[in-house]
Order: sequence, then structure tokens, then C-alpha cells
Amino acid sequence: MPRSYLKRDEARDADEMKHLLASKIRRRKEEIKNYLLERRAEVDKRIRFRRHLFQNYLKTTLPSPDDEEDLQDHVPIPADPDWWERVVMTEFGPDDWLDKFHITRDIFFLLTSKLKPQIEQVYTQQSGQTITLERCVAMALMRLSTSTEYCFISELFGVSISTVCQCVREVCEAIILLLKPHYMQLPADNELEDNANQFHALWGFPHCIGIIDTLYIPIQMPSTDNQESWDPRGCYSVVLQGVVNAHGTFWDVCSGFTGSTDDMVILQSSELWTMAEQGGLCPQPPKELMGQPLGFLLLGDAGYSLQTWLLKSYPPSPNLTPAQQTFNSKLTHCLEVIEHAFQHLKARWQCLHNRNDSNLELVSKMAVACCILHNICKVHDVPFKEEWIEALHQNECPQPADVSTLYIDDPNAEAVRSLLCSCFEQQKQSKQLDQCQSTSSVLPPAPEPPLVDSNGTT
Repeated sequence: MPRSYLKRDEARDADEMKHLLASKIRRRKEEIKNYLLERRAEVDKRIRFRRHLFQNYLKTTLPSPDDEEDLQDHVPIPADPDWWERVVMTEFGPDDWLDKFHITRDIFFLLTSKLKPQIEQVYTQQSGQTITLERCVAMALMRLSTSTEYCFISELFGVSISTVCQCVREVCEAIILLLKPHYMQLPADNELEDNANQFHALWGFPHCIGIIDTLYIPIQMPSTDNQESWDPRGCYSVVLQGVVNAHGTFWDVCSGFTGSTDDMVILQSSELWTMAEQGGLCPQPPKELMGQPLGFLLLGDAGYSLQTWLLKSYPPSPNLTPAQQTFNSKLTHCLEVIEHAFQHLKARWQCLHNRNDSNLELVSKMAVACCILHNICKVHDVPFKEEWIEALHQNECPQPADVSTLYIDDPNAEAVRSLLCSCFEQQKQSKQLDQCQSTSSVLPPAPEPPLVDSNGTT
């Protein structure tokens, strides 16, 4: 047989062997991948089962009022149920009011006067009791501020558990109905400009009117155990979306979404998204930045997609330019506003930090009501105790880590972000130039050369 045919056969055999090995390697990789997926599914199944058993154990050992309408009055009413009238109204000092209700006496009676048109008194049909407005508000504030259990509040005020639940619900609904229009609402055109000026003056970011972020509120296992209430940590939670101004005051909130809901889904379901998409953040006539028209901006984290009115940092990369790094530094600094606001919100109103045992609908209302109360406390300079923040660290409930969004960015938004990069770079160069000029101005003048006459003498 000629040598050329032998070489051709060897080459064909080598190609067949190569394809055979490649197919075996590919098949082996698929087997390993399927095994890992099955193993992971089995582990997740065991974790869910053990969490289910643990939650059932907690429910049997520590019963909680998940459904207020079905509660039974199993807690005995004390023989001396006038703690409110005898102790609070006559003996409580300023520190006592802050410790038990996290507000002052003056703010308490301000709330009762403003809520009176909605809640004159509360009548509970189940127990036949009539609760005064002051006692009703006090029970609700104690529940919101200290996350005290319903059974303890019922014993303290001499009422049934179902009455406490009814008071908490009605007070939260009244706060949202009567106080939200005065203490939290979407800014008007002149207020948007004021917000932008304050952000620029305090935080050095032009055209910014607010910071947006989400807060995960831990809850007990819902009656229907489903994965929708799981947040990225694997815990049950309700999500609150908030927007704050330069001083950490909320001007928009949206609550009631389960823990598995993406930040962008919550934003697109809110009134804020509709307002922004319809041009509500673009002033008329438009303001200018570096000679180009630019509307007002919100700043957010990696969980949001890039929009012409919503900016986030550039993704971490060693290829970022100095201007992009400066932009990221400026934006990250501004995000501290809402981090600080959420921290104070949870510290004063601890029902948002400790695992809440109310049902999902009530947790959502409690969250919005707490944001309104947070604004009231800031408007009236209600004292804040640093020990409340220490209590958060003792019962740590960390928030899920930011996850980059899978939603498509607006193709026109990058031009806005680049414009801000140019603005910050120009400011940086101008600052360096001013520093150089100031340094040169303080240097001593050079000595004048000595005068020499025609004979060569000085």
C-alpha cells in the first residue's frame, strides 16, 4: 500500500479518536453538571424543610397573632388596668416618654389632636370595650417603637390582644390618611429645585433631588409558606422602597412587596416611576449643566437600571478612568444619606428591625406609618438616643447584599453619567488650579538685585 494512503488512514483515525474523546469529555461534563444541580436542589430542599420545622417549632412555643381577627382573648386582664392614667399621665418624665414611646409628650398629644378627626375612640365588638383615642395611640406607638409583643401590651393596658391589634391597625391607617399629605408627598416643581440646591450644597452632587433604596423588614413565616416572601438571604421579609432628600427626610415610599421582588420591579410599580417617565423630574425651562440641558436626578445602587433620571455607579473594573472613579466616589458618598436615614428609622421604630409577627398587609402599613412618624420627628427635632442604634447591633438583622440588576439600561442614560463625570473632573482641575494659585501667592517675593554704580561698587 502506498505510504500516502497509510498517512491518510492515520490522519483519519486520529480525527476519529479526537472526536470520540471530545464527545466523551462533553458527556462527562454534562453528567457532572447535572449531578451538581441535583445535589444543590436536594440541599435547598433540606434547608427549606428544616426551616419549615423550625418555624413550626417557634409557632408552637411562642404563639403570635398572625391573623388579628381570629385571636382569642387568652391573656388575663390585670386587676389594676389603669397603668396609663395612674402612671403614664401623672408620673412619666421626658426620659420615660422617650424610653417607652420613643417620642416626647408634646409630640404624642400633637399626634392625638391630628388623628382625632379619624379616630374619636375605638370600640371593639368582640370584647365590648371602648378605648379612648389617647390609649389607642399609646398602644400603637409602643408596638411600633419597641416592638413589644401584643400579649404584654394587652396586660399593660388592661385590654384584649385583639383590641391591641385593632388599635395598631387603625392608628397606622389614620396616620397614612391624615398625616401623609402634610409630612410626606411628591415634591412640587419649586420643591424639586430646593432639593437639588440642598444636595449640591451639602453633598456636592448637582441636579440630585433624592436617594432611592430598599429596606427589607423581617417577618414571621406567612400562613402560606411560599418562596415569594424569601429575600436573597433566605429569610421571610417585606420590602419598603424609600426616597430621601439631602437631610434624610422621606418624600416618597412604596411598601408591601415580598422579599423576593427585585428593586426595579418595585420602582416600576410605584407612582414615582410614572411621574419620572412622564417627565415630572424635568423642570420647565430645563436647567443646564456645563451648557447642556439636564433634568433632576435620583441616585441609587447596583440594584437599579441606569435611566436618564436615575444614576448608579460604574461597575467595578480596573479599566475605570480617573473621572469615572471620581464619579463613583461622589455617588457612593451620597448614598450614605439613605443608609443613615434607614438606620435611624429602624432604631426609633424597632418594629421594622425585629422580626415582625403581624400579617403582611399590616406590616406594610406599619412601615409607611413609621416613615411618616420619622419625618414628624425630624421636623419637630424630637431627641434621638444613640442607645437605640446599639440595640440594632445587639439584634443584628443584616440587609441583603446589593445585586446588579438584570434589566436593560436606557441607552441615553450613559450620556448623562458622562456629563457628570466631565463636571466633576472640571471641578477637580479647577480646585487644583486654585490651590496652585493660592500656594504661589503666599510665597515671599524674590529679593531685588543690588544696585551697582559705574565704578563697580554696590
